Parts: sequence; C-alpha cells; structure tokens
Amino acid sequence: MMSAANYDLFSDIGVDVDKAEKQDSGLSLFVPLASRMRPESLDDYIGQSHLIGPGRPLRMALERKQSYSMIFWGPPGVGKTTLALIIAKSSGAVLEQISAVTSGVKDIRAAIDRAMSRKRQGVRTVLFVDEVHRFNKSQQDAFLPYIENGTIIFIGATTENPSFELNSALLSRARVYVLKKLSPEELKALLHHALESEKGLKSENLVLADKVEDALIDLSEGDGRHLLNTLEMLVDLAAPYKDGSKIITFAMVGAVAGRRLIKYDKGGDAYYDLISAFHKSVRGSAPDAALYWYSRILAAGGDPLYVARRLLAIATEDVGLADPRAMQVALNAWDIYERVGAAEGERAIAEAAVYLAIAPKSNALYTAFHQAREDAEKLPSFDVPLYLRNAPTKLMENLGYHKGYRYAHDFPGAYAAGECFMPKELDGRTYYKPNDRGLEIQLKAKLDYLKDLDNKATDRRYPPEHQNEVRKRLG
Repeated sequence: MMSAANYDLFSDIGVDVDKAEKQDSGLSLFVPLASRMRPESLDDYIGQSHLIGPGRPLRMALERKQSYSMIFWGPPGVGKTTLALIIAKSSGAVLEQISAVTSGVKDIRAAIDRAMSRKRQGVRTVLFVDEVHRFNKSQQDAFLPYIENGTIIFIGATTENPSFELNSALLSRARVYVLKKLSPEELKALLHHALESEKGLKSENLVLADKVEDALIDLSEGDGRHLLNTLEMLVDLAAPYKDGSKIITFAMVGAVAGRRLIKYDKGGDAYYDLISAFHKSVRGSAPDAALYWYSRILAAGGDPLYVARRLLAIATEDVGLADPRAMQVALNAWDIYERVGAAEGERAIAEAAVYLAIAPKSNALYTAFHQAREDAEKLPSFDVPLYLRNAPTKLMENLGYHKGYRYAHDFPGAYAAGECFMPKELDGRTYYKPNDRGLEIQLKAKLDYLKDLDNKATDRRYPPEHQNEVRKRLG
C-alpha cells in the first residue's frame, strides 16, 4: 500500500490512488523510459556534481532537510525536474508541479490555495514551475507574497537566462543554480543504467553493436532525456538473436535519428549563441569558421535570410567604409535568395559571408554614428547657424537667414576651406576617424588634405582657438 504522504501527493493532483495501485504491476508498460528511470535520491542522480557532489552546499542543505526557494537554469534534459522532486521528498514536503506553457493565473491560484491549506496543517509545499520564463511579469509577481510568508518553497526551472527573463523581485527571493549539460561520461553511465536496471530495459536483454553507444551519446548532446527517448525508440527496431537477446545496430540509430539533431530554439540561448559565433567569425576575418557556423544554423533549421540580415549589419558595423562594396555584396546575396530560392540562395549568402570575412575591417563609421547620436540626445539642441538656413521669404532674409553662406562650388576643388557646418558650440567636434585599412586609407588622406586647407585658410568662420575651447569644454 502507498503511504499517507504518497496518498496526499496523488490526491492533490487528481490521481485515483486505488486504481493506480491495482494497475501498478503493469504501470511501466505505459510510462516512458525517461520517467521510469527518474531517480528518487541524490545517490542515484547522475550529473550536476558541481551542485550536489559530496560537500557541496546544496547537497549538504538537503541532507539537513533544509530547503529554500531557488531557480534552476540549464538546457533541456539535464535533471531540473528530477532535482525538484528529490528536494521535495528530502524535505518532507508535498510537491505541486505546474508548467508555464499550459498554466495560467487560475492554476497558480489553485496551487497556492492547496499550499495554504497544507500550511495550516503544518505540511510544507514545494511549488515547482517548469519553463517559468514563459510566465509574464504579473504571473511571476503572483508568487512573491507566498514565497515571503512561507506558504511555498518556490523552485523554478528555465532554459533561458534568468537575468533577462525573470523579474528582479523574484530573483532576489531565490538562489539561482546553473545546471550543465551531461558530460559524455555521465551520459554513458545513464545509458548503462537504463540497459541494466529492472526499472529500465533489463528485461529486453539488449546488445549494442559497434559505434552505437558513441552515436547515442553524440546525438544526445548532453541531454539525458533525449538519450533515453532515442534508446526507447530503438527497442522497437532491435533485431532478435537466437539466444534471446536483441541487437541495436548503427544503421538503426540512423533510421531513428535521421539527420543530426541540433538543438536550435529561435527564442532561446542556443539560437543566439550560433548567431553570435557566426557574427564574431566574420568580424574576426575567419571565413572557414563563418561557413561552419552558417552551416550549423542551416542544419538546425534556421532562416538563411536572418543570416543575410545579419550580414547587412556586419557590412556597416564591422566592415564599414574600409570596403563599401560589402553592403552591395550582402544585398545581392539576399536578392539572389529571393529570386532563385534556397538551393542557390544559400550558397549566395555563403559567398557574401566569406567576402565580408576577408574584407578589411573598420568600425570607424559605426563608432562615429553612435557618438553623433549620443551628442544629439544628451547635449542641448543647438540652433542651426543662420548662415546655414534657407531664406525663402523677405522676412527671413532680413533676419539674417542665409547671409554669409559660402557656396562650395564657388571655391577651388568645390571646398570652402575654413567653413563650419556644425553649430558654433560644436565647432571642431570630430566623429569619423578613418583607420589605415582598405578604402579608409584613401579617405583618411582626403580628410587630412581638407583639414590642412582649413588650417591654412585666412577666412575661417571661427578662429582656431575657438575649436580648442570647444574640445576642452566637451572633453
């Protein structure tokens, strides 16, 4: 028979205990392998030794039956839910489990009401919220008073960076633990445990052919649940031997897995990690790395046009005026994709990625534009000098509009040396400073030539000392 504590737990989530007990002997037939293999204590838990290894603070707290609110941040299949279950059991608490994907405020209130009822009876509640980052601000705020007054021990699980996705008020009331992908050694231990355990696949008497173990571990990429799910699918394909055993071959793994499964969530960190690696490779003039990360994005089902858009950003941010053709190359790649489709278009984007990776780099324009924007936003809104204003009416002309304007084409080289086109308060302010790479070598030479003309001009708009005063004032 189940214990009273177990009865309370099952009745809270609406399970018919008597019926469950009657079917218990055949229950494993209907429960996924990953659920059957879920450990019930820290001693059986595989992974996260940096958190629950001997002498680690979290393990020591659990051994003392202490618990507190916490956030588990880590990729899928690394044991976040299992650890919450173990914590609830070790602290003698009832577990309430809700998922932010399928639950709303009504579900939160119902769970809190049950927790409040238990609190009055002296029973603690661990409220485990899976995918907690999917709750909006008001839904996250709903937990705060009940964490404060001890109605619940809150445990949230998220695959996203909690610094960006969770309210600071919630974060301040919980300790954040980072869970890591399972190592190949840990995945191997999990695999063998599943094959040899009575709760697992021992009765199947499975034999793994050459390369199968390594393939399963490689495909899992640190995700224990994925490993067990794949193994469970392979059981149906396993070929029987005369001695009663069943063999899983490398070809069977390929049949189940298809192409290499790459975790690529367009709303998650994995997506931005791949894009970040691609951008940094192009910026770092590493064409081979750029092609690799681009291929990873495509293999994972990413949108090639997102990469094309990123290349346009790179053309202005990282290549800049060192090679202005980079913008046109990136635009052409985008155009080719839309005109001829993915097969040719993906290659065109690859060509653009390599071109931009090899192109000379300069962020001078990027830096200049941001500094100009900063001045425009933070400094006073200086008036446009009268001589730079048009005078379409007699009144404006009488007020001095356009008076003294020096028309560039009236001067040698179409340059009015010594003129100031900035507000007087910004005379001499310099934003764009070309470097010594690519076309900017020539642009720098041109600017140096014009500056020399300004210095030699006898009819400067303002004396040279004025620029020095402006620079000193602005810093």
